[in-house]
Amino acid sequence: MKKALFGNNIEPSCSYCKYGKYNNSENIILCVKVGVVEPYDSCKKFKYSPLKRTPPQPISIEKFDVRDFDIE
Repeated sequence: MKKALFGNNIEPSCSYCKYGKYNNSENIILCVKVGVVEPYDSCKKFKYSPLKRTPPQPISIEKFDVRDFDIE
């Protein structure tokens, strides 16, 4: 079995389903199969779309000084 993007165990969510479109003004998903749903709902028609998934925010790296790397 081929490994899917973000892993093989993806929890279904309408926010990254093939059939859902995100409505920015009201924070809802407009689904072709079910109708208007919440972003974290899911149904049996769920079809994963990796292009709709947003990656987590990167961890911010703190600023280092040259003295942090001196060997004393």
